[in-house]
Amino acid sequence: MAAAPLHKRLALPRTWPNRAFFLVYSGAIFSLLYHHSLTLLRSPNAVSLSLFVADLIFAFMWVTYQGFRMAPVRRDVYPQNLTKETSFPAMDVFICTADPYKEPPMRVVNTALSVMAYDYPTEKMSLYVSDDGGSQLTLFAIMEASKFAAHWLAYCKKNALVDRCPEAYFATDHAWFPETAEVKNMYESMKMRVEKVVERGSVPSEYITDEQQHQTFSKWTAGFTNQDHPTVLQVLLESGKDKDIKGQPMPNLIYIAREKSSTTHHNFKAGALNVLIRVSAAMTNSPIILTLDCDMYSNDPQTPLRAMCFHLDTSADSKVAYVQFPQIFHGLNKHDIYCGEFKYIFQINPAGMDGVGGPPHVGTGCFFRRRALFGGPTSLVVPENPKLGPDHRVTGPIQSKEVLSLAHQVAGCNFEAKTVWGYKVGYRYGTYIEDFYSGFRLQCEGWISIFCQPKRPAFLGDAPMTLIDLLIQTKRWSMGLLAMNFSKDNPMTLGLRVLNPFLAFCYIHYIFWPIWAIPITIYAFLPQLALLNSHSIFPKVSDPWCYMYVFLFFGAYAQDFLEFVLAGGTIRRWWNCQRMWIIRGISSFAFGFGEFVLEAAGLPTSGFNVTNKVVDADKGKRYEQGIFDFGVASPMYLPLTMGALINLIALVRGICQVYFNGGFEDLFLQLFLAGFGVINSLPVFEAMALRTDYGKIPVTITLATLVLASGLCYASSLVF
Repeated sequence: MAAAPLHKRLALPRTWPNRAFFLVYSGAIFSLLYHHSLTLLRSPNAVSLSLFVADLIFAFMWVTYQGFRMAPVRRDVYPQNLTKETSFPAMDVFICTADPYKEPPMRVVNTALSVMAYDYPTEKMSLYVSDDGGSQLTLFAIMEASKFAAHWLAYCKKNALVDRCPEAYFATDHAWFPETAEVKNMYESMKMRVEKVVERGSVPSEYITDEQQHQTFSKWTAGFTNQDHPTVLQVLLESGKDKDIKGQPMPNLIYIAREKSSTTHHNFKAGALNVLIRVSAAMTNSPIILTLDCDMYSNDPQTPLRAMCFHLDTSADSKVAYVQFPQIFHGLNKHDIYCGEFKYIFQINPAGMDGVGGPPHVGTGCFFRRRALFGGPTSLVVPENPKLGPDHRVTGPIQSKEVLSLAHQVAGCNFEAKTVWGYKVGYRYGTYIEDFYSGFRLQCEGWISIFCQPKRPAFLGDAPMTLIDLLIQTKRWSMGLLAMNFSKDNPMTLGLRVLNPFLAFCYIHYIFWPIWAIPITIYAFLPQLALLNSHSIFPKVSDPWCYMYVFLFFGAYAQDFLEFVLAGGTIRRWWNCQRMWIIRGISSFAFGFGEFVLEAAGLPTSGFNVTNKVVDADKGKRYEQGIFDFGVASPMYLPLTMGALINLIALVRGICQVYFNGGFEDLFLQLFLAGFGVINSLPVFEAMALRTDYGKIPVTITLATLVLASGLCYASSLVF
């Protein structure tokens, strides 16, 4: 009798329509580029060359994007078919945090508790909290969580809760059980203590209750800083010893702050993750690793069982390196004004990549096979210390002298010097997007990955709730993608050589993401400046080439819209996403490219920035109301405000020109682009001229915009 299936792979219905549209649209693109070439040959000039470059980049990015559309799939999983006799592998969970003020410790606590309460053999789980900020505030919060866990885990499992994140559970109209009030009071008391400590900035002596805690906190001396401190490693729960109030074992819980020195270079998240891989190898060395951001709490207690439907399926490909769940965000406002959901990146595109080799690793919500981090499926790379390899079995207790000694040693800031760590083993260095790069390298080594998107989100996290935070985040991504683009093993060279061509196209599309800045900027300014001077740069309405432009514009937007809506999006959210694509194009993409050039030249830049997870009440209120929050006088706002103003002036000037002097046929496409720009810029005009709250565009930005836009308009009059 055949075993019950654990999962099924289904092709999405839009596959063949996508392929047919690819043929039609490709023909239109090549026709337009041919038309541009003839124009340049007949009368070469800077305007025609600029439009040709813009359309060439648009064509390149559209063609590479088709890798996502050739074979999109959906995965159905059947965790109910896992039997009681199933031998589940041990699992190490990594939760990463870096700044207690941008990433509040209570968020870390809630994420940790939600994972500790998984429907998974508790004695086979070990939770490692990596605090890259080396903060005693975070350690205190995790200590408090370890005490509350004895009550919370028992409460969750006794009452078969689905919401096992305490904050999320108590914030909803939750079920009421005899012990609910008591557990809620315990949680609120813990939360109050943690937040009081964070507000104070240090742990008061009355909260340190035993000698072991006193010894640990004594490491925070006057010379202890977030960039210069010794290793701090604390075992807070040991599965063999610590039990919940029902007498059931609890998972191992370990706090780790890697050693840092102001004289040593530190890789950011990738370095912290490699330390976690080594420390966990010394202490538990579980074959499965779950990586989580500190604000990405578990929303489904059966998530590890869903991942095991792939890792334990003996009939499936043994080359599965990781099972990636999508990043889903809670707390988004109704229409997601900043496109913080990133539906394409975290939901639509991974489903497309899954059909041609597997999704990328996005840094969180990923169940890794530890073995995959040590070379290809058939080429194991053994690190310098064999005890850190994937096949080593830890025999001693996690608090034994030998185990703790090795764990401290491998967390040292100089341990990786002249080793394979970060280059052949573990997470790969060389870019800010170490997760994405590491996933790509694993696939190039012969591993595959799986995208699992259940109806109930496996994890829920926080999206940026201010415009500047989102732009800083995408600027950092842009810099990381460019660094990957200029590495020796990039998708253009290594990817096309060893991957499925369509999968390589997907990665190529991503690494060239920042060059969207070029065509978006050209189309945001050049046609409008020409319109200001009554100069036609596109075919007139009666010219058949005009319809080619119209088809290419509406064809791309229509396909984009259908994909978004079929993936569960709304019309308003789609509109906001296309607006944010334009905003990012002329701001964060462009600035990311500029900072990358400065960094490559050895000049100072803003570097790595942790996304702020804390939003004050006024900003939160504006976000809920769907009002753009500018507030900060960031230079990234300048091209955005200049573009908005020039589009408005050009539209008014163009309408007047047509009304008084005619020429509608000649200027139609430019009028359309200016009008499209104005409609997309409505939040900018409102923030520049109509608002008085703190989220308006700062006066300095408005004044600078007026000066620069005036100068640009004057310069255009000399060109056209």
